[in-house]
Amino acid sequence: MGEEIAPLDKTLGRVLSGDIVSPEDLPGFPRTVVDGYAIRAKDSFGATESLPALLEIVGEVGMGQVPSMTVAAGQAVKISTGGMVPKGADGVVMVEYCHLMDQTTVEVSRAISPQENVIQPDDDFKKGAVVLRKGWKLRSQDVGVLAGLGVTEVTVYRKPRVAIISTGDEVIPVQEKPKPGQVRDINTYTLSAFCTKESAEPVPLGLCRDDFEQLRNMLLKGLETADTVWISGGSSVGTRDLTLKVFESIEGTELLVHGISISPGKPTIIARKGATAVFGLPGHTASAMVVAEVFLAPFLARLGGETTFGQRLQNRVPARLSRNIESASGRDDFIRVRLIQGDGEWIAEPIFGKSGLISTLVEADGLLRIDRNTEGLYQGQQVEVMKFKQI
Repeated sequence: MGEEIAPLDKTLGRVLSGDIVSPEDLPGFPRTVVDGYAIRAKDSFGATESLPALLEIVGEVGMGQVPSMTVAAGQAVKISTGGMVPKGADGVVMVEYCHLMDQTTVEVSRAISPQENVIQPDDDFKKGAVVLRKGWKLRSQDVGVLAGLGVTEVTVYRKPRVAIISTGDEVIPVQEKPKPGQVRDINTYTLSAFCTKESAEPVPLGLCRDDFEQLRNMLLKGLETADTVWISGGSSVGTRDLTLKVFESIEGTELLVHGISISPGKPTIIARKGATAVFGLPGHTASAMVVAEVFLAPFLARLGGETTFGQRLQNRVPARLSRNIESASGRDDFIRVRLIQGDGEWIAEPIFGKSGLISTLVEADGLLRIDRNTEGLYQGQQVEVMKFKQI
């Protein structure tokens, strides 16, 4: 998709177009992870509640300041979480194990080991080390480490632009009241939201009647303005289904797929015009969204330069099936399921309904795949649910 520079606060969900190399050590100085006293660890050896070690308090480390003192044998320096550990000290004893005897003496009731409760320079990242690799999709913690390294802008891949066309004489704008036989335009909004969730930029081109010339002109506009074109409706076999005919009418368009062995979503069409992929999706929302989850999510990830999509398994949830499910062999069935917590594990409860019902998606937490060589699954069987990803 090409590259662009994004400011740090706009990089969440973006994909790196090059490696990020640490310009410095992180944190850069020894710092404590607890409130307490910086000491020489060997001065605490053998200390117990009944026989504590007595140490002289020789100062306090101010937050954000370089300590001016050096810790010698038998000495301690008061320090707060995040403070720089003074020279001479090699550990920090937690304040819970310290008791002030007077203003200059502290009683330590627990022994610590060297480097205990201390982060060393470059414990996070060493100068020159690769922090994040090309093709990585940035998460909140990744943005945080970039901030810690002083990175203010990042070179990322441009977001894929997705032209969306919703077809059908029966489809009307959402602000209008449907007459008998009409439905509001659901697919433009569900597919646009899906693109946003997958870090792509939706470009809705509007509604299209079941008209060859209008659909052809809108497809040509999509090919000119976007990186991929998605057409919902008009993809199944029928006298009024024009998507395939429109694809074939455009010179240089190569038809790759007409029908895929899944349910729902079988009548999907995949074609390409040069380097631009074009998808003809089912008109039923549930079918279109299953195709989007199964095929278009990895497609957008790849299009956007992401190389780690297959490694991201956090949306795969192991669960136990609540009931038997029958399945026709020869196709992959994607069953919408609800996840319920029970007895320390997730229970997958199937939600059945025809592909034209969007309520099955609203009630579902994810999809359960039944392999094409399987005639069904049994109650109590361990399964894996593709959980719908949140933004």
